[in-house]
Amino acid sequence: MAMRGHSSSSLLSNHTKERVTMAKVTLENFYSNLVTQHEEREMRQQKLEKVMDEEGLPDEEKRLRRSEHARKETEFLRLKRTRLGLDDFESLKVIGRGAFGEVRLVQKKDTGHVYAMKILRKADMLEKEQVGHIRAERDILVQADSLWVVKMFYSFQDKQNLYLLMEFLPGGDMMTLLMKKDTLTEEETQFYVAETVLAIDSIHQLGFIHRDIKPDNLLLDSKGHVKLSDFGLCTGLKKAHRTEFYRNMSHSLSNDFTSQNMNSKRKAETWKRNRRQLAFSTVGTPDYIAPEVFMQTGYNKLCDWWSLGVIMYEMLIGYPPFCSDTPQETYKKVMNWKETLVFPPEVPISDRAKHLILRFCCEADHRIGAAGVEEIKRNPFFEGVDYDHIRERPAAIPIEIKSIDDTSNFDEFPESDILQPAVTAVASSHGDADFKNKDWVFINYTYKRFEGLTARGAIPSYMKGGKR
Repeated sequence: MAMRGHSSSSLLSNHTKERVTMAKVTLENFYSNLVTQHEEREMRQQKLEKVMDEEGLPDEEKRLRRSEHARKETEFLRLKRTRLGLDDFESLKVIGRGAFGEVRLVQKKDTGHVYAMKILRKADMLEKEQVGHIRAERDILVQADSLWVVKMFYSFQDKQNLYLLMEFLPGGDMMTLLMKKDTLTEEETQFYVAETVLAIDSIHQLGFIHRDIKPDNLLLDSKGHVKLSDFGLCTGLKKAHRTEFYRNMSHSLSNDFTSQNMNSKRKAETWKRNRRQLAFSTVGTPDYIAPEVFMQTGYNKLCDWWSLGVIMYEMLIGYPPFCSDTPQETYKKVMNWKETLVFPPEVPISDRAKHLILRFCCEADHRIGAAGVEEIKRNPFFEGVDYDHIRERPAAIPIEIKSIDDTSNFDEFPESDILQPAVTAVASSHGDADFKNKDWVFINYTYKRFEGLTARGAIPSYMKGGKR
């Protein structure tokens, strides 16, 4: 009997096993969501009570606030049951494009609120094994409710795509800012690095390691302040970086780097010419990744501080320290950082700036931040920084916002067909049946934030200038 039972279980088809897994995940998600909804509702109530106590409101005012809050909670439950889809939004403009999709500026038809809609093709996610990565980003954006992290209001899906509805940050990103300028002053660099320190620390406090800190992922809000984005590489929720790509090809490379003899001006020009292409490719650039992450011998949150050191170098010098003509050459330079991390004499920077960069970009055991974020904040380079009120002060480089859909701080992109039905694209690599069988892995992707569904007429003041 035991033998027969064993043989019958081993004869279960992959299709049956997948259906069992699907049922298990569906049930787990259903009950998990019920518990989470209850906990979130309790937290919102506690937060309201705390705020009212701090404000010292009279009993009658408290009663009115509780009544208004209860109305919002009821409305939230009703709106959560409504199905959100593409028809609820008007697409205004493409503001970003990457290897697996694009970002569009959209407007919600019923409220007029403007969002950045990140669109990801499901077929590409499956083919490139990115499901865990984008799932990680969605889950972290749900959990990370911070001034330093781009806020996600909704997520939903259809047969073709996944959609993330984020707050629209009209300041663009740090990559675009750095490409517009040759270099930043030390005062400007101090501001952006200090804000990024606080942003990275806010993620670390949640127990996450970002692992992909780079200028592309430092967004600027309407006043020019930093917010972190793109959490698909957060540790514990995603496979390691694409290290195999660099490793497999590094053996065939010579030690003679082609850009070694360039002066700093030519290096900066070459870097800026290639930078945008690297940002859109599936390979990306390893310029900002800490060497211990590539080695896969163990790393911790200190790898994010290495990345910040590389960005600081780029702000002051005009290009990152390990830039080369190919990602493979860059990888080798990162791994040989003791020889390749040098400061060009023709671009002078202060000793304090050099010292901090070298404290960021060094062995993990000796890296600044190992003793906590206060060790970084106390560094002499940040002398005079008021960390407690830095977001309330004017940004180092002010952002001018002219209208509700001002995209002047973004590159121009041609329209695409990502929102059009594309049966051939799905069928070409998977086949329709195979794709439908795998589509269950995107279950429970839908999300609606309380503030997003209950806000009415709360369009930020800088967006009230009307459309261009």
